Amino acid sequence: MSLALATLLYEWRRYTAAVVALAFSGLLILAQIGMFTGIVKGATATIDRSSADIMILPPKMESLINSGGGSLPARLLPKMYMNPEVVEVAAWDADGGRWVNRPRDGKKAVTTFINVNMVDTRPGSVNLPHDFPEATRVALLEPYAIAIDETQLKRLGVKLGDEASLNGKTVRVRAILQGYPDVNNASVTMSRDTMRLMGMLVKGGKTGPLMVRIADSRRAEVVRDQLNAVSDGAYRAWTRPELAKANEGALMSEQIIGIFLSFSVFLGFLIGVGITSQTLRGAILSSIKEYASLRALGVSMGSLRLIVMELSVWVGIAGLGATALFTGAIYLLATNSGLPMGFPMQWIIGVSVLLIVISCASGLLALGILKKSQPADLLR
Repeated sequence: MSLALATLLYEWRRYTAAVVALAFSGLLILAQIGMFTGIVKGATATIDRSSADIMILPPKMESLINSGGGSLPARLLPKMYMNPEVVEVAAWDADGGRWVNRPRDGKKAVTTFINVNMVDTRPGSVNLPHDFPEATRVALLEPYAIAIDETQLKRLGVKLGDEASLNGKTVRVRAILQGYPDVNNASVTMSRDTMRLMGMLVKGGKTGPLMVRIADSRRAEVVRDQLNAVSDGAYRAWTRPELAKANEGALMSEQIIGIFLSFSVFLGFLIGVGITSQTLRGAILSSIKEYASLRALGVSMGSLRLIVMELSVWVGIAGLGATALFTGAIYLLATNSGLPMGFPMQWIIGVSVLLIVISCASGLLALGILKKSQPADLLR
């Protein structure tokens, strides 16, 4: 075991402040990343949990985030079956409308704009989420029946069995979902038949993005390329993981979100360097006689500097571990509250590198204190 690691383990109390500072610097960034990624996961949950392998979008549409939904010529749906590996195609239609609940006991009515998601209620349908209970699927067979995520009930002022008005037509809450929150606008889910009765399906020979299931999911990229090769510029095929990554990238590229993240990285760096460097300086100063003893034994100043730098790296690694624990706790808390979170690997790697850089920078700032480790001071 190296001297630096032994020092950290034996005198861990002196370095706790530095570890906690690094942990909160990482948490400050990762919590926001998790929240923003969770917004995407909530908005596209019905796609992510479906059996679709490929999504067909308009050719200039780069994601499903802030794109207005997009529409395609309805004639493209049967064209997808010309590929022998395609086994099912369905439109992913979505809309929105004015929601007014019907409060009781004299409470004020909730009036707001909501998003409307659609599923096909046929067993095993390509756009029916695999985690929908059978009872939910059956409940949505009823005309004008809707399902609402449990986190949206209070927001919309309803409970299971209540009625409400959507675009002037009466709908009934027949099922409660879990894991389908919508942070921006509240959302409800209904069947294609109900959506048709509501007059919300795309008309004029147009349809929404297409969800495609193929015989072998492992060949999704091959089939995607085949479909794009014969598109003649009328559409663009995406694999589901590819589209999910594009959705996350589209949200992160939003200007306001970019400002938030840039400020968080800057603030996290300042806090981390400020507290960690001062903690290291204080810990080294409290052990200055030990460093002076090492110099008296012939250890060079360069070797002492390497010990301090190694110590700062170990502090950074401990900070990474604490960040993982705190972030995991936040993730569990959010998940139990029905709020999805996601942590893209590139951001996890980026934050890990940042914390190590902060710890190394703090170590460099603390090196100056070694000048006080003079062997002559041992005689005082």
